[in-house]
Amino acid sequence: MSEFRVRVSTGEAFGAGTWDKVSVSIVGTRGESPPLPLDNLGKEFTAGAEEDFQVTFPEDVGRVLLLRVHKAPPVLPLLGPLAPDAWFCRWFQLTPPRGGHLLFPCYQWLEGAGTLVLQEGTAKVSWADHHPVLQLQRQEELQARQEMYQWKAYNPGWPHCLDEKTVEDLDLNIKYSTAKNANFYLQTGSAFAEMKIKGLLDRKGLWRSLNEMKRIFNFRRTPGAEHAFEHWQEDAFFASQFLNGLNPVLIRRCHYLPKNFPVTDAMVASVLGPGTSLQAELEKGSLFLVDHGILSGIQTNVINGKPQFSVAPMTLLYQSPGCGPLLPLAIQLSQTPGPNSPIFLPTDDKWDWLLAKTWVRNAEFSFHEALTHLLHSHLLPEVFTLATLRQLPHCHPLFKLLIPHTRYTLHINTLARELLIVPGQVVDRSTGIGIEGFSELIRRNMKQLNYSLLCLPEDIRTRGVEDIPGYYYRDDGMQIWGAVERFVSEIIGIYYPSDESVQDDRELQAWVREIFSKGFLNQESSGIPSSLETREALVQYVTMVIFTCSAKHAAVSAGQFDSCAWMPNLPPSMQLPPPTSKGLATCEGFIATLPPVNATCDIILALWLLSKEPGDRRPLGTYPDEHFTEEAPRRSIATFQSRLAQISRGIQERNRGLVLPYTYLDPPLIENSVSI
Repeated sequence: MSEFRVRVSTGEAFGAGTWDKVSVSIVGTRGESPPLPLDNLGKEFTAGAEEDFQVTFPEDVGRVLLLRVHKAPPVLPLLGPLAPDAWFCRWFQLTPPRGGHLLFPCYQWLEGAGTLVLQEGTAKVSWADHHPVLQLQRQEELQARQEMYQWKAYNPGWPHCLDEKTVEDLDLNIKYSTAKNANFYLQTGSAFAEMKIKGLLDRKGLWRSLNEMKRIFNFRRTPGAEHAFEHWQEDAFFASQFLNGLNPVLIRRCHYLPKNFPVTDAMVASVLGPGTSLQAELEKGSLFLVDHGILSGIQTNVINGKPQFSVAPMTLLYQSPGCGPLLPLAIQLSQTPGPNSPIFLPTDDKWDWLLAKTWVRNAEFSFHEALTHLLHSHLLPEVFTLATLRQLPHCHPLFKLLIPHTRYTLHINTLARELLIVPGQVVDRSTGIGIEGFSELIRRNMKQLNYSLLCLPEDIRTRGVEDIPGYYYRDDGMQIWGAVERFVSEIIGIYYPSDESVQDDRELQAWVREIFSKGFLNQESSGIPSSLETREALVQYVTMVIFTCSAKHAAVSAGQFDSCAWMPNLPPSMQLPPPTSKGLATCEGFIATLPPVNATCDIILALWLLSKEPGDRRPLGTYPDEHFTEEAPRRSIATFQSRLAQISRGIQERNRGLVLPYTYLDPPLIENSVSI
């Protein structure tokens, strides 16, 4: 006979407790015990409870290998079994007759009747689990997950995604919590009602004036939105948004003028000043280019029965000497120069220049929402999430490291496929390029996508923007990348003693291979690894995954409402064709080019919701689910949290001296995962 003490911790979330009956059996080196109930007087497994049970097994099963958890509904006299209810188990702690505690992390919902098998909490790569029973358990766990979470091709040329139609079909382990879900729909309902009451969502006509647009400013106010409203016409603010706005990933140093952008010295002399030239400034490295060429020829949408228009502009920018502001020098609204594609300049008439800048901002909207936000910061994190669930067992150190950075990603992306990127919904009814334009942009960008773009230090070097002043996305992002990289390096160092140990981890290699095939569609030209050979390569890859799922998403998502609340700063569509000559723009024509009232409000409402976490937040580095049980990774987590706190203090100190603080990459404001 063997007597064990079993301690069980139930989660605190709403609905985490259960009335179901729970029993456990132990698999050891000498056999397996029968299931024994965990049953005290009164109700067990209430939310937030930690409870102790004494269980006596008839035979000694030897060294403990696995814990089987059995859950079934209670049976009532005359009525029979009740309907099963869900239970969120945090962990089991097993104390054998001899020896120390054995901790079995769980942190999972058990929805109905069934059995869950847990390994003791020490993280182990595949080659470290020597016992055949443990190897079999890993295989069976992955087989079950691969049946539960399957891939589908949502659109040709897109990364593959989870094969579920609605969030109602998702299991509880990937769904929003009850609290988060309730907050999301409460926010949605209140915002929708406010717009509806004002009669804005149903009004299909033009805005009567810029002054009338101020009405929607009473909808929600933020410091960033207020700043955009006050400064949207200024050249310095227009240029600064390429550095610290919602799409800070396109600007690059210009070493030579593209042949299809024939800017001359005479055009820009008034901005550059005397004693210099375009060639001199190119050689100094003070000129920068933003090229939206990928938008060339993109299909456009029809809104309220009217065809919309799009451009593929090129914008030349100048960094004035010292710490002067970045300024726009010239804008061409197409990729084909000629009499019908003039180069617009700051010296042009006010409305000509403002209209040209506004066309660039519309291109920023399309590029950002389809590529920087949807593709890079939602669809790719979904690929990382699905591959992690399908290829890494619960006991794998990379599963323990990555699972906090996948939280709720499958829910929000499934919701997007229900409410945003389907016919009749927001993208279809209110954006200038619509669903077809989004799809084509994603297909085009997938063919261009490369590994260096996903790795911030390499991306900064490739774009040549290491030293442009006031680039807070770069400054804060590099600090966070560095902190994540050091943390990942420490964890990898604990579990992988050599490059060979990386090569020999078949689960790791299957994970990388599935990301390459399902996410990057086997495109070797992308430079995305299909296998990893060294610890250094593994550190960079995992750092990229965590950074993309947390900081990168925060940087390009949290500022959406700030940028769009004053719609002329980020118009989602344009209703008139782009100008083909100068001197014809007027205030009335400018307003007539902007999107109609209902599309404006539809987009502002959507981007307000997508900029705001609906509660149940877990900031970067916050890991309340303690998957790691050993001291070494726990020390690394504490060190990581300390580094993030130090970075945050520095950001907040800098921001106190800025007219417009850059807060999107302040660690406490970064969510661990893509969850909205």
